[in-house]
Amino acid sequence: MKAKLYSLLAALMVVALVVSACAAPVAAPAGGEEAAAPAEGVTNLKLMGWASSDAENTRLQAIVDEWNTNNPDIQVQLNLVPDYDTKLQTSLAGGSPPDIFYIDSFRLPDLVAANALTPIGDQLTEADDFYASMRNAFTVDDVFYCPPKDFSTLALEYNKDLFDAAGVAYPTADWTWDDLRAAAEQLTDPDAGVVGFAINPDFARWIAVLYQAGGSVTNDDFTEMTINSPEALAAMEFFVGLVTDGFAAQASDLDSGWPGEAFGKAKAAMTMEGNWIISYLKDQFPELNYGVVELPAGPAGKATMAFTVCYGVPAGGANTEAAIKVIDFLTGPDGMKMWSDLGLAMPTRASLRAGWLEQYPDLEPFLNGAEYAHKWQFRPGFQDVLDTINAGLQEAFVGNKTPQQVLEETQQVGEQIVQ
Repeated sequence: MKAKLYSLLAALMVVALVVSACAAPVAAPAGGEEAAAPAEGVTNLKLMGWASSDAENTRLQAIVDEWNTNNPDIQVQLNLVPDYDTKLQTSLAGGSPPDIFYIDSFRLPDLVAANALTPIGDQLTEADDFYASMRNAFTVDDVFYCPPKDFSTLALEYNKDLFDAAGVAYPTADWTWDDLRAAAEQLTDPDAGVVGFAINPDFARWIAVLYQAGGSVTNDDFTEMTINSPEALAAMEFFVGLVTDGFAAQASDLDSGWPGEAFGKAKAAMTMEGNWIISYLKDQFPELNYGVVELPAGPAGKATMAFTVCYGVPAGGANTEAAIKVIDFLTGPDGMKMWSDLGLAMPTRASLRAGWLEQYPDLEPFLNGAEYAHKWQFRPGFQDVLDTINAGLQEAFVGNKTPQQVLEETQQVGEQIVQ
């Protein structure tokens, strides 16, 4: 068992900014003080996750504190740690995991394959209230393993001032690829150092375009690679063509660290990022005049990505029953409302939609994506495929490879994994 844990968990990789709605520089661990000696009759639980923004860390600690106040028999210590992946891997393989821990949807298959989790989805209050796309993100072989704590989707952000100056109508939810390309061309102004669109050679962005084209990476059970298809080629040619035709550029070519920064600097009139960009723009570019709409539809319709995290329980844990009670509070209607009311992440329960949008109406395009979002998840050991396509996109952006070559190479690497 331990050997299996070591081999599978060693494959876990730190996911880029996109896989978390709330990625931020790591803060000091919260709740990391030495716990007092356990009181008689009290179950003490450890909840381990990664640190995010100060606002999120503080809010989560407040919610945990409320639980502790109202439940003296079950006390929770929140521990937000740096080097989260390494610490979780070590604790699971060593047989001393935390009672509750974060699981990114990307990593779930690895943990399931390692028999490291206790499935708890069928023991939660009103589990059908979770968006279907969110339940699907944490379901493997028809087993709902853990409840989603929050989520993010991709949408299209646009600079209203640049659109106005170019005389281009603002994007709408009815836009298609053709509309995006035409606007990007009109908005590109080399003399002013502005491109129509900022996008990095990133699989976690292109994959939304792939689904919009009706393509896929593998078949449904991850036994066959399907990425070298006419649909994928259409998606690759559209995505790469924006760059090679001069209507889009990657962040590094716009004196920026990521597309959100290029957009904030008004070096790009549009970009496609998740709702994490909102707090970033508010903090770094508070004067920016911008709007948000759903991503344009492709030949097969609308598609976006769901980036989400759940609360997991280890297999064979000593305090499973108590852990489930805590998780049911954190992801239940009341606990989730407390958490998502901060506005930095979206509620995964459909029943909270109306109330949340009353507070954050401008973020509706992100929340609408829950209805047609695809999960960011593959089979164990799939990192080589991601690395191959990211490298291929970079080469295609600068004209060293064709979209067809990128797809063929990715197909070949993937076939070695799924066989």
